[in-house]
Amino acid sequence: MASYLHLLKADSAPMAASVIEASCREPGAEVTAVLLDGATLPALPATVRVRRFGEGDLDYSRLLDLIFEHDHVISW
Repeated sequence: MASYLHLLKADSAPMAASVIEASCREPGAEVTAVLLDGATLPALPATVRVRRFGEGDLDYSRLLDLIFEHDHVISW
């Protein structure tokens, strides 16, 4: 079972949405999207776990933990 971590910058949401959806179609895949500073949430499947950097959710330490916990890390 693969796990995907997508890191979205402010200008990447429209381009990233289709790739994130494709990640969700992988059998048994776990997909997490992290919204970095200024990023907006694109329309994503309900199975995607969405986190926000800062704003009381993720700090640098926890973001680094997420990077090492996932099999695939895609930075947009």
